[in-house]
Amino acid sequence: MSEKFTVGVLTSGGDAPGMNAAIRAVVRTALANNMNVLGVMHGYEGLVNGEFKSMGPRDVGGILQRGGTVLLTSRSKRFQEPSGQREAIRKMNEAGMDALIVIGGEGSMNGANALSLQGVKVIGIPGSIDNDIWGTNIAIGTDTAMNTIMDAVDKLRDTASSHQRAFLIETMGRNSGYLAVMAGIICGAEIVLIPETPPDQQEVAAAVEDAYKRGKTHAIIINAEGSGIRTTDLAQLIDEMDLGFKTRMTILGHIQRGGSPTAYDRLLASRMGVKAVEALVEGKHGVMTGLKGKGIDFIPLADVISNKRKVNMEYYHMVKVLAR
Repeated sequence: MSEKFTVGVLTSGGDAPGMNAAIRAVVRTALANNMNVLGVMHGYEGLVNGEFKSMGPRDVGGILQRGGTVLLTSRSKRFQEPSGQREAIRKMNEAGMDALIVIGGEGSMNGANALSLQGVKVIGIPGSIDNDIWGTNIAIGTDTAMNTIMDAVDKLRDTASSHQRAFLIETMGRNSGYLAVMAGIICGAEIVLIPETPPDQQEVAAAVEDAYKRGKTHAIIINAEGSGIRTTDLAQLIDEMDLGFKTRMTILGHIQRGGSPTAYDRLLASRMGVKAVEALVEGKHGVMTGLKGKGIDFIPLADVISNKRKVNMEYYHMVKVLAR
């Protein structure tokens, strides 16, 4: 690899714990392979604006344990248009950027593929708490988000049992119920509501009443934000039907995005960052790094964006069995 070869790295879309670990791995692995590194600020918006900064080993020191992203992120409407993409490519050429590594979620991989189709050497790294990216067993940030949810639900369970209440807890995930389903298993929820299986309010109410009749001291209901039932509406319904439990509602919101990444996410992000640079060294591009079994593989970006990751319904049915 020529000393003049320059790779850019950006983070795009929603932030996820572990993105900084991936940035650190990309920068230091690239430098070890005699590449120059340009950090792109503010995601694709920064790419369009030409917001680049040279990065050395000290620029990524002390960021491994930090949540968020030191490169900052944003959602860019301009980049979604062909004119914005052409401007981004022009700015890359002016800066002498030979390749780009994109760390982000489903939308970010769509942007990476759009650049790849126009001749840009792009490598994607999946970073999303929702774990809705096809082609990888798990994305950077998902494990940390799960641990955050678990900690919150464990604490809410204590007060739910003390007061014999039903707690409705809303998780993130947009159109994916992954976080809600996995939280349902590891937190012992009575009911989980997900977009993949449109829930019925009356069935939820019946399940709450049944839990009360069976002598449970509480009921934990985890509602994915895209399930189709508003958490506030469901709480009101359960109270109005007088099913035995009084309800309390907690919307976890953006607390799920923050915090120091877990050991698992730090290791996964580091492995994927190293592998992304190695792909460029090997002459590969137009691919995303993905965890397959115990190894990191390369998945064509075209395949990533043309497929949808689905919740494993065996886990969903497991929630119901374990809630007895």
